[in-house]
Amino acid sequence: MTNNAILLISCPDQPGLVAEVTRFLHERGGNIVNLDEHVDREARRFFMRVEWELEHFEISGKEKIVEIFKSRIADKHDMEFQIHFSDYKPRMALFVTKASHCMYEVLYRSQSISENWNVEVPLIISNRESLRDNAEPFGIPYHHFDINKENKKEVEQRQIALLKEHKIDFVVLARYMQIVTQDFINEFPNRIINIHHSFLPAFIGPRPYHSAAKRGVKIIGATSHYVTTDLDAGPIIAQNVHRVSHRDSVKEMMRKGRDVEKLVLSEAIRLHLARKILVHNNKTVIFD
Repeated sequence: MTNNAILLISCPDQPGLVAEVTRFLHERGGNIVNLDEHVDREARRFFMRVEWELEHFEISGKEKIVEIFKSRIADKHDMEFQIHFSDYKPRMALFVTKASHCMYEVLYRSQSISENWNVEVPLIISNRESLRDNAEPFGIPYHHFDINKENKKEVEQRQIALLKEHKIDFVVLARYMQIVTQDFINEFPNRIINIHHSFLPAFIGPRPYHSAAKRGVKIIGATSHYVTTDLDAGPIIAQNVHRVSHRDSVKEMMRKGRDVEKLVLSEAIRLHLARKILVHNNKTVIFD
């Protein structure tokens, strides 16, 4: 596989940004293979994703590329930027509780050649033993932490230490039924992906399908977002819906809802792995 670099940019909008960035890459032998940009006209903010081949690029090493791009381009335009290499395989930790459908979907896609997910899953963490036997066939270590209100802070510190030990890059809450604390979120800013079993912001809470059934809704859905301290109010990455009718029982709604949940969570992970997400002011720009 060709080793590519991906540059993500966010900065105040101004003329000539695309030309200046592409000229910087071209003059140093970078062959651009993908470019997308967006301007938020209300916020007057510019966003850009550009991917280029490193085969003939004159600057070698991520640190050197970051240093030169920062001094030549980013500093004078007040840019926030990230640079990622396609040959790096991110390490993902999966957090689960009792529901297995999202865990199965994510583990299948992470190990499927056809899905082309460039990711490793070194461990699964749970507050229950419920899914240990389900996870065992995937050959991934399963760590159980008994957690309650009294020991929550101490247990989270142990979890964080375990994640650091395994060099985890990002966390996926695959129907993990615990609210993570500020300390945990601070360790992984915009790197904790959650799946919420409703089309946010409607019908939030633990029994969304019961609420939806009582209201006679015709569409149910799911929302995947980055976790922030505002419960279920973090930047939204992916959403989808499923049509229902008065003929659907709560049980049938839940079945359809589970199908949507696992697909929406998988899409959010795919976008995160592909470096196609930029977060600004609790909103996401998705390059896809």
